[in-house]
Amino acid sequence: MWYDTMCSDNPDTIIIQTEGVNTISNLVLEEGAGSGSVEIEAGVTFLQLAEWLHERNASMGYTLVNWNITMAGAVAMGGHRSSIREDSMVAAGVLSLDIVNGNGELVTIERDNDNDDWLAASTSLGLLGVIARMKFKVYPDFKVFAQQEILNEDEVLEGDIYGLIAPYATANLWWWPYLKKFHWRYYDQIPLTLSNQEGFQNTFSLTDLEAGVAKTTLESGKFLPSSNWFFETTAFALWSAPNFREKTTWKSITKWPVYGWNYDVLIGGLYPDQKPEWELGLHGYTLELAFPVVMANQVLKRVREAFDAEASKGRAVVASTYRSGINIKFGKAYFDFLGQVTYDTFDGADWTKGAIMFDFPTFHPTIGDGKRYNEQFSTTLLDEFPARPHWTKNTREVFGNATQNLDPDHLARFKAHRIHRDILTTESQAVREKFDPKGTFKSIIGEILGLYD
Repeated sequence: MWYDTMCSDNPDTIIIQTEGVNTISNLVLEEGAGSGSVEIEAGVTFLQLAEWLHERNASMGYTLVNWNITMAGAVAMGGHRSSIREDSMVAAGVLSLDIVNGNGELVTIERDNDNDDWLAASTSLGLLGVIARMKFKVYPDFKVFAQQEILNEDEVLEGDIYGLIAPYATANLWWWPYLKKFHWRYYDQIPLTLSNQEGFQNTFSLTDLEAGVAKTTLESGKFLPSSNWFFETTAFALWSAPNFREKTTWKSITKWPVYGWNYDVLIGGLYPDQKPEWELGLHGYTLELAFPVVMANQVLKRVREAFDAEASKGRAVVASTYRSGINIKFGKAYFDFLGQVTYDTFDGADWTKGAIMFDFPTFHPTIGDGKRYNEQFSTTLLDEFPARPHWTKNTREVFGNATQNLDPDHLARFKAHRIHRDILTTESQAVREKFDPKGTFKSIIGEILGLYD
């Protein structure tokens, strides 16, 4: 969590850690088969599973997430990759999951879109219990390319955003608002024999020197807007080159496209001689909201209007204070109750083509009042669009404002399981209360959503 939005404020709260329960077993992927399965325990991280499968010529396809989170955690909070063409929700790869409920029972839930238990568990926010084990879909291992191009802002805001993303297995945009530029990166599968290059993406790692320069610049940006403009200009130049090394030598790759094994190229991780940015004093806050992709141009134009309004009011021109800019991601439609990309919702919006996610991370200064340079514009977006929150990247206030856009029927069905319904009778039993009758698994988000009323 980026904020204090998971655990309850109750001082008796106990935090459950699962890293010691991390066995991977029962890989089934027959030669020539298009897919198979594997079983993973609660503490298995994405990186652990990726490496384990790669050693056995297997992969989890495109149901990917950042390397430093457990797969069970990614499922519980609705984690996703950026893709319109392929399944991008991590939960889309789950065939079944075992939850330890509030009664101490181990309950197995099979994938079944006609079962409200599954539709609740698919993005459970941890409110049904602890995901102890999952059976996950796997595929034969494969290689991909990564290509990146620079676009002027008008080419995106006035262009075919869906057309930039949908043709590729995975793609996203990075927005540099001060420079009015975008980086457009896209990936797709290649034949195993096309290239021997083994690219490995740097997602979060920095040297001590890089971190020191960045932190000094961004801290001074609290009082000098020009420092933030300088930071964006510098970060844009650095991000224009491949943020990849050759995994066999760890030498920098200098030209696009980049080729390599899917996990290494799509996610990557830390370079062996560097540390994650948060261990070097660089911390951020973020805002992430999802919108129907059919509204993509309208949403980004509205954000630009909000940015311009800051300058017109005499405040400084908006700049990105994150090293890869503002992240614009996409998600293929996936039906469950609380996921960002679900559909058939009360707002009447067309979510069936997928979602665009506006992910606005910003540096959190440690000096002055601690407020970020150019705070987020969440209220405007939540009030004017059918926006939904990412479940780990928003404040309590954003979640509270976002409840107006969450489908009340989906919330009710998360809380109340339909055992039997016909034209004469309706019987129901509370899903959350069935799994957790004593309210053991409590969180701020659950309280904001009214799931304990």
